[in-house]
Amino acid sequence: MRYQLIYLVVDGVADSLKDPVTTLEISVKPGLDWVANRGICGLLYPVSRGVAPESDEAVISLLGYNPREVYPGRGVLEALGADLELNWGFEIAFRANFATIDPVTRRIIDRRAGRGISADEARELAKAVNNLELGEYDGYARVIATIGHRAIVIIGSKSYKLSPLVSNNDPAYERKELVSIAVERPEPFVKDIRPLVKTREAEITAKLANIFFEKALKILTEHPINIERAKRGLLPANALLLRDAGGEPLKTQPLPEKYKCKFAVLAEMPVEIGIGKVFGADTIVLKPPTGDPQVDYEERLKNTLQALHSHDIIYVHLKGPDEPGHDGNIELKKKKIEEIDKYYVQPLIEFIKEKYALLVTADHATPPSRKTHTDDPVPVALYTPDILADNVTKFTERDCTRGSLGIIEHGWRLLPLILEKYLS
Repeated sequence: MRYQLIYLVVDGVADSLKDPVTTLEISVKPGLDWVANRGICGLLYPVSRGVAPESDEAVISLLGYNPREVYPGRGVLEALGADLELNWGFEIAFRANFATIDPVTRRIIDRRAGRGISADEARELAKAVNNLELGEYDGYARVIATIGHRAIVIIGSKSYKLSPLVSNNDPAYERKELVSIAVERPEPFVKDIRPLVKTREAEITAKLANIFFEKALKILTEHPINIERAKRGLLPANALLLRDAGGEPLKTQPLPEKYKCKFAVLAEMPVEIGIGKVFGADTIVLKPPTGDPQVDYEERLKNTLQALHSHDIIYVHLKGPDEPGHDGNIELKKKKIEEIDKYYVQPLIEFIKEKYALLVTADHATPPSRKTHTDDPVPVALYTPDILADNVTKFTERDCTRGSLGIIEHGWRLLPLILEKYLS
């Protein structure tokens, strides 16, 4: 490699070309625009045209793997990212959301319980349903709160083998084998989990997961924390929505071996941490956000620059714009983009522009107009000190349509293309 590469992925930063104006177009972001203006640009389908991916599927693709060939299920990635061990074959891990539902009608009031659960509340609620005996097939459940409304639910059996090939009860994501696709306008009701294949293992797994949901719903609805939340006018976190079951270890070529270099992944969320670990990268766990963007992004910048001392490729995954996209809040999404630009991208450029390469893109689009992940292409920009810039001047979806990289149809082709054509 002629230059060490910083590979920056800004979670959900893109919107849709169908929008009259996108968040990137109204954002003040001189750092990202500098990369576009001094480099070459294009559009990228993070997985494939027509696929509205979850972040984990998209990240695996952006690292250069076809997720349809290697994806182990998000539950596995989240569990390993949280340093949990699984009894392979007898335990299935689900990604879970603490949610608010009507316990009578099963209508979903809020998939994330208003995003207002404190870490202490989440831990206590998880503890209330952890190590739950399910009463059939020697079944049990382990529940671990992670960050915010997020949790991991492990459904296990002491004597029966289980299968990850079951559906979600979270209607926002539809399962296609081990991969989930975002549903644009889901029906707001909890679904029954069902087997996706006609095997006894899948049937038992679905049955145990449904039993767990019902037991957890009763316990959480009556929990003192949720009673107190309701008194304060807050949404109770009285249910756990389950999706993306996984139950088998990943078997594929590790990142350092694939690219014949030292590869680091910097991430803060369990799923991206899990991906780094599973794919064999040196995984640097970032501190959870403090709420002060200057503190948070300066810490992330410090870790990035330290990683340059010992690694050839540094993958950096920054959260921020995705959540306000889901909430339909374009002004907050704009603010998050501008914070990343001011406190991370601009000072990063000052350090690297003479001797390092920088590749910037998104793992998916989350337009506030749609409040979900969509299948829209995302902008991509590459800078190296000696690159011949194209005529793009701003890092936006529309501007990048004119870039010399053109349209890249699959995310897993991006990194190999950049390394072979521009950095070799």
